[in-house]
Formats: sequence, C-alpha cells, structure tokens
Amino acid sequence: MQESYYELQIDISSHHELFADFLIDTIPVGFEEVDSGFIIRSEDDLETIAWGVEQFSEALSKALSINIECECKQQKLKNSDWIEVYQKSIQPLQIDNFYIHPTWNEPSTQLINIEIDPALAFGTGHHPTTASALRAISKYVKPNFSVLDVGCGSGILGIGAIKLGAIVDGCDTDIVSVNNTLQNAKLNKVEFSNVWEGSSSSTKKSYDIVVANIVADVLTFIAKDLKQVTKDDGILILSGILDKYENKVLNFYKEFKIIEKITQDEWVTLILQR
Repeated sequence: MQESYYELQIDISSHHELFADFLIDTIPVGFEEVDSGFIIRSEDDLETIAWGVEQFSEALSKALSINIECECKQQKLKNSDWIEVYQKSIQPLQIDNFYIHPTWNEPSTQLINIEIDPALAFGTGHHPTTASALRAISKYVKPNFSVLDVGCGSGILGIGAIKLGAIVDGCDTDIVSVNNTLQNAKLNKVEFSNVWEGSSSSTKKSYDIVVANIVADVLTFIAKDLKQVTKDDGILILSGILDKYENKVLNFYKEFKIIEKITQDEWVTLILQR
C-alpha cells in the first residue's frame, strides 16, 4: 500500500442520478455517494476524472438548458485503512431470489449469489434501475432462454440470467465495461456465450429476452436495433427510465404491449412483449 492516496470531492447542485450513471460508465474505481455529490478515492491522481466530470456537467447544462453547478476538489491524504472503511460501507442486498454481495462478505446459503466487488467493477445492484432490472430477470428468465444484455456494464444482469440457466450474450460500446463483465463472470464462475464491444446491431441473432438498462434517450435512439434482436414472442426489458420520460420511450415501442411496470423512487422499468 502506498503512503498516500487521492480523494476527489465532487459537489453538484442537481441531477445526481445522471452524474452517478456517468461515473458508473466511465471510471475504473468505486465511488461514495454523499448528500452534496460524490467522493472518489484512489492511489492514482484523479485530475483527469475531475476534468471529465466538469466537461459532463457543462454538456448536461447545455442539453437541459439549465445551470448545473459543479465543483471538484482533489486532495492528497495519508493512506490509512480507508479501503477497509469503504468496504464496511457496502452492504449485501437481496433482490428477489438474488443475493448480491461484495467479495469480502459471505455468500448466502439459500439464495442465488452474485459476487460483485464495487472497488473493481461498475454496477452493484444498489441503484434502483439495476435492482428493478434484476427483479424482471428473476421473474421472466427461464432455463435455456436466450438473453442479450445490452450495455452490460458490470455484467450483473447477464450473470443473474446465466445463474437462472439462460444462454447469455452481452455487449457494450465501452471496452472497459466489456472487460469488467468478463472479469465478474470469472469471479462468479460463469461464462457468457459471447461478449463484444459495440451495439446490439452487431449480431444477427434474435433472443427470447433482451434487457437494456440505459438512459431514456439512448433507449429511444437504439429502439430499432433492440426490436430487431427481440424474437416475435420475446420480452424486452427496458430500465434506466426516469418516470417523466416513460411516455417518450413508449412512443418508440408502440408495437409492444406492457406486461409489467416496476417502479422504484422516480425510476421506471418496462417489461414489454410484442
């Protein structure tokens, strides 16, 4: 362990959930959510991440036509047992039949274990969109179903489907996410049928279930691709949707019927079928 580490304090005025999604998708370390924003700790300098957050804040402010205040402060601190403190702050959680736990906690003897190390990976099941998507997977995925996880991130959704007996592919436009999916699959002693960098349009296959836990605007942008890879009688699970954008998303999937809607806080997960 090095003698010192870097701590980056990110204070933002609004839209915490969008900043959280940005950090999940872009940084290779875990982060802590606090009332004012986020805290990132690493033994590597975090100035590049601070710059990226500031650029994202500017772009988001322009896109939403509002002023989002964002302040990033980095300091170098003496290394102590902050990793242990961080580990103690991450608690296992049960989502239906799944038990998601970090590597330092004991697995469940009764539930389906998914082991995710938040210090090494993105997506631990604590965010409402991930939790709701896992609930949908728990209910609708059956043994030998073919499943595609679009925007696989940490791989947690695909890993859950595999542990239910499904044959699962995954894709993500971010190579870091692809690598994390493969690392977490190995950690959980499961194998994806295929994982690739890129979009769902790269495959010629169709699937019994397609799950996409992405933001609403992306779900509208890739609607054609998602519909093409979903079997005629297949199920499409769309998560990552703020409730105020639900109708906007549904307008792009008019040929599908809603068979279930899962809501948590201000987030909506739609389970659709043709």
